Amino acid sequence: MNAVKTTFLLGLLTGLVMLVGAALGGRHGAALAFVFAAAVNFASYWFSDKMVLAAYRAKPLDPGQAPELWSIIQELATEAHIPLPRLYLIDADTPNAFATGRSPNHAAVAVTRGIMQLCSREELKGVIGHELSHVVNRDILTSSIAATLAGAVMMLASWARWAAIFGMGEDEERRDGMIGFLVMAFLAPLAATLIQLAISRTREYQADAGGARLTHNPLYLANALRKLEFANQQLPLNAGPATAHLFIVNPLTGGGVMRLFSTHPPIEERIRRLEQMAGKV
Repeated sequence: MNAVKTTFLLGLLTGLVMLVGAALGGRHGAALAFVFAAAVNFASYWFSDKMVLAAYRAKPLDPGQAPELWSIIQELATEAHIPLPRLYLIDADTPNAFATGRSPNHAAVAVTRGIMQLCSREELKGVIGHELSHVVNRDILTSSIAATLAGAVMMLASWARWAAIFGMGEDEERRDGMIGFLVMAFLAPLAATLIQLAISRTREYQADAGGARLTHNPLYLANALRKLEFANQQLPLNAGPATAHLFIVNPLTGGGVMRLFSTHPPIEERIRRLEQMAGKV
């Protein structure tokens, strides 16, 4: 069901790209928008892991530097029947982690120095289980495609707004058409954002459940999430909005309306679901 939902939402995003493209240039605009979407998907597929690791200045983490963490990732990778991912360290005190890479054969897990200091072995196991579940489900590729498609919609909508502004004339019919064009150009990015958020939240819930099954104890992850959420509120990570969806807990702080537009489900609900799973074990 989650796979069907994600495919449907990605289809909606692609449709939005083509809709805005068609509004800009008719059939040719739609075709160009489709080519543009394919190009950004291709770039995301091949280079997203390198770009995000470089953005956070992540350095390869050798087994001698973190033997316990390597022991955990080796154990869980064997359990998940996937190749051993590359392991990276982000030099930051804020506890957090993410996985990246287009497939299990090209996966990497990055952890901050802070998470290694804060979490117990069991909690780290829960976190790594969550990240490897993303790898198994190829969620990193899905999220990257969603992010680039949403970005494409926003870029095309921006062009559409400028085209509408400079294309307005005195003719009333033309002006009414331009107003509708502007409305579409403003609503399309909002729709793209909401679809991207829905994809991200769906994949997070699935990774929580998959990680819990991988470690055979949902409470490992539940306990880690409590610690990580509190610590990130006290010491936010200097993260960009474009990559916030990758992290196990949202590195961007904020309440109220900001929570409605979060790439992550509420921590309370994630913990509740994990505790519910623990009751069934």
